[in-house]
Amino acid sequence: MDLELGLPPGVADAMRRELPAVAERTVEQLRDLGFTEVAVRRVEVTDTGRGPEGAARSARYAALAELARTRRSTVLLGHTLDDQAETVLLGLARGSGTRSLAGMAPRAAGLLRPLLGLRRTTTAQTCVELGLQPWADPQNVDPEFSRVRVRRQVLPMLEHELGPGVAEALARTAGLARDDADLLDRLAAEADPGRDDLAVTVLTELPRALRTRLIRRWLHRHGAAEIGHQHVLRVEELALDWHGQGPAQLPGVVVQRIDGALHVIG
Repeated sequence: MDLELGLPPGVADAMRRELPAVAERTVEQLRDLGFTEVAVRRVEVTDTGRGPEGAARSARYAALAELARTRRSTVLLGHTLDDQAETVLLGLARGSGTRSLAGMAPRAAGLLRPLLGLRRTTTAQTCVELGLQPWADPQNVDPEFSRVRVRRQVLPMLEHELGPGVAEALARTAGLARDDADLLDRLAAEADPGRDDLAVTVLTELPRALRTRLIRRWLHRHGAAEIGHQHVLRVEELALDWHGQGPAQLPGVVVQRIDGALHVIG
């Protein structure tokens, strides 16, 4: 990876020096386990406005998706139950909706997470017993990153104050939230008329949980990027609280109400 994006001083340089050796050692371990076709891909991390964690994650997933397409295979990811619990807490802190609280799906879009039900300590001990040497990403212990603070401070504090089982409970919450979010997304898709414009009457007849999802679907269909809850509310206001206001300026699109329907203009 080409690492920039405001990483702590010295971390980026250290990772640049270390990563080629890490890749080589990983290839050797995989071949020792019997995997003969091992590919190493160098990716360039570019700023996406989501910070270094999000930018690196996007670059990794794009490379994995490309390999999966060319090889017609499924990508296996090593996320554990602890990763799931951290994801739920981060979503909760952002005030996100059900889909964010649903965390990471065990299987979705060519990705499979077979370790999602196991604690991180279990996977680490398994590596010891198998004689494998996992790489410790220095970013995973750097308190500059919010996920690291959740991992090293927030979750241990919750376990200490509330008793053991907090991580398991958060992961269980993710599964329940995912079931609800999947159903609501499916109902919103069924309610979507699939037109370029969006009739106000369609929106006003829907319960809010479906209305906001339909608005988000419609915006994404028109190429809107990085749509947050506040953006959806601005579009919803055009339908439910119409008093002649001007168009809603959103990332990538402009939405205006014309003759009882919402239109993307410009």
